[in-house]
Amino acid sequence: MLKRIVSRVAVLAATWCIAQETPPTPAPLAHFHHVHLNATDPKAAIDFYTSKFDAEKAKFAGVVDAVWAQKSWLLFAKVATPPKSEITSTIWHIGWGAEKMPETYQKQLDSGTKFATPLTDISDIGGNTGAKGLFYYAYVDGPDHQLIELNTANHHNFGHIHLLSKDPIGAGQWYIKEFGLISRGRGTPSREPRMYRGSQIGPSMSLMMDNVNIIIFPYQYAKTEWPDLWKDRDELESTKGHVTDHIGFGVDNLDETLTRLKKDGVVVTDEPKSVLGGKVRYAFIEGPDHMRIELVEGQAHKE
Repeated sequence: MLKRIVSRVAVLAATWCIAQETPPTPAPLAHFHHVHLNATDPKAAIDFYTSKFDAEKAKFAGVVDAVWAQKSWLLFAKVATPPKSEITSTIWHIGWGAEKMPETYQKQLDSGTKFATPLTDISDIGGNTGAKGLFYYAYVDGPDHQLIELNTANHHNFGHIHLLSKDPIGAGQWYIKEFGLISRGRGTPSREPRMYRGSQIGPSMSLMMDNVNIIIFPYQYAKTEWPDLWKDRDELESTKGHVTDHIGFGVDNLDETLTRLKKDGVVVTDEPKSVLGGKVRYAFIEGPDHMRIELVEGQAHKE
């Protein structure tokens, strides 16, 4: 009996020592901060997002009218002419979840929401042939023709950004390396093409940054879905000037982050600036596929 007790104590002690030697989880390199939209009527856009989706009106930095969506911002820049809404940049759409998608879709229709794509069942997208009623999506035609997906989820929050890339795996690995995004899925992602209903959806990557899922599809998807747009095109253009102009990440120390990124060969397109009386300090870099990324010093928060 004594030997058994001594043995258990030894095991517990060894476990405690191992736990003490385990290095702490490194702090994230960045947090999701915002989506920045170009809008011909920012006030109307804010009214739209806060009435159609789970989001609320708030003041960014206590000054600028904006939309707060759970943990991050939707910011708006007023433009004199309609921004580009064609799917010719890496940003395809943004999206919210819906627990009961058919009911949510009907409520949106009843409230006058216009859809670019109606309610569609894609339960078999994972390869389960014949599956139905498990996963739905629809695309809302938003302000300035911003494409907004509603899809089956276990929440009704702002949930994802869907990108297109000439190299989805390489782009995903860049986001992981430079900003610490977490890859969803096990093992090494496949680079083999994958087709679904006649369109190429693989290779692909699915990443998490806080509560936002960043999904990356091959740009060949756009070439099939919008052939007229892509018949004389073989490159994704800069997101600048599109209805979704850029995305923003929050970093603890802007200068240190830029120094690290420059060492990795990342192009800094706009050096640090301060606005709103020094409340906001930011810079811009270029990400994969000409993605415009704003780096903001500090994490997103609602005042």
